[in-house]
Amino acid sequence: MGALIRSGRTDPGRDEAQAAAQARQYLTFAVGAESFGMEISSIKEIIEFRKPTDVPLMPPFMRGVINLRGRVVPVIDLSVRFGRPAIEAARRTCIVIVEVEGGGGHDLGVMVDAVSAVLEIAEGDIEPAPSFGTNLRADFIRALGKVDGRFVIILDVDKVLSLEELAALGTAGGGAPAPG
Repeated sequence: MGALIRSGRTDPGRDEAQAAAQARQYLTFAVGAESFGMEISSIKEIIEFRKPTDVPLMPPFMRGVINLRGRVVPVIDLSVRFGRPAIEAARRTCIVIVEVEGGGGHDLGVMVDAVSAVLEIAEGDIEPAPSFGTNLRADFIRALGKVDGRFVIILDVDKVLSLEELAALGTAGGGAPAPG
């Protein structure tokens, strides 16, 4: 990487150290052919995929629940949440356990095709979310991170995993049809 220039002077060692200090860490993962990232601060752990227990009348994006050390953790298929086909469980499929706000913090499992890496992305390599040109809801995207000549879509975890919205989707026709 080239040296950063600030205040009209160049000090590569100092500027690179400042850039590293301003970098944030993101867990990157694949859903389909796209790369996504979440700030590492919202991630509790990553576990190997295990088939969730089905729960009747849940919306399609809710794959079920798992028992994680005695706690019931709902598992969301991120692909279905994005309006795409369900993830087919494979060898690299993982469940990322994320702590979401709302009523004191809850754990949700997020099913992804594969976890890639934890990356540090400098603030200077983060671009604002585009308002067009993606096939993903604009409010789900916090920003785009530039990594090795490609983009990683940085998700807004609070929007993608909004407990209020997920609950509303579950009761507004996301579950099984009402008997009639």
